Amino acid sequence: MADIIADNLRLVNERVEQATIRSGRDAGACELLVVSKTWPAVTVAEVVAAGHLSFGENKVQEAEGKIPDLPEHLRWHLIGHLQRNKARKALPLFDVIHGIDSLKLARYCANIATELDLNPDIYLQVNLAAEERKAGYCADQLKSELDELLSLPGLNIMGLMCIPPAVSHPDDARPWFAQLRELRDHLEEKGGRQLPGLSMGMSGDYEVAIEEGSTIVRVGSAIFGKRDAL
Repeated sequence: MADIIADNLRLVNERVEQATIRSGRDAGACELLVVSKTWPAVTVAEVVAAGHLSFGENKVQEAEGKIPDLPEHLRWHLIGHLQRNKARKALPLFDVIHGIDSLKLARYCANIATELDLNPDIYLQVNLAAEERKAGYCADQLKSELDELLSLPGLNIMGLMCIPPAVSHPDDARPWFAQLRELRDHLEEKGGRQLPGLSMGMSGDYEVAIEEGSTIVRVGSAIFGKRDAL
C-alpha cells in the first residue's frame, strides 16, 4: 500500500507541475493539499514518509483524534464547512481554514484567534451556482462585506474557495473556476489588497482548475485510492 501511495503522490505532483506550467506560471505556484479525511493516521503517515507535509480534513472531531498521532511539523487545513460551535476547537488545530462563509462566522473566528494569539490563513467560500445544499457566499454579498472582512484582526485572508457543481467531464467545470478567478480579481481591485489564493480543484478536475489559476488543489482519492480498497 505504501508503494502505491508513493507512486500516486509522485504522479499527482507531476500533473500539478505540468498543469501549472501550462497556466503560464512557475512550477511551484500551485500547492497540492492531500485530503486525508476518513483515512487513519497510519495511512496518512505513508504520505508523510513519501515527503508530503500538507493535509486536509473535513471534520474537526476526526482531526482531533488524528493530528496528535502524526508529526508536529505537518500543516493542517480544514476543508469542510466550519460550524460556529466547532470554531474554538478548530482554530488551534488548523493552520488554514477553507470555508468561512459569512461575516458573522468570520467575526467570531477573529475574536477567538485574537484571544488565543493565532493568525490562521483563511479562504472565503463562494457558492457560485447558488446551490441550496452548499455553503458559501454569493458574489454580491461578498462584495458588500469585503472591506470589513479584510479589516478583521487575527485572520489572514488569503483568497477564495469554491466547490463547483458536479459535472460529467472535468472541462465542464472550467467556467466555474474561471468565474472564481474573475471574482477574485474584481475583489482585489475593489478592496485594494491582494488575495493571492484560489482554493479550487479536486481529484477529478484539479488539472483544469490549475489551468484556470488555482493556487491550491485538494486531492484525496487520486492518491489514496478508494477507501474500500483497504
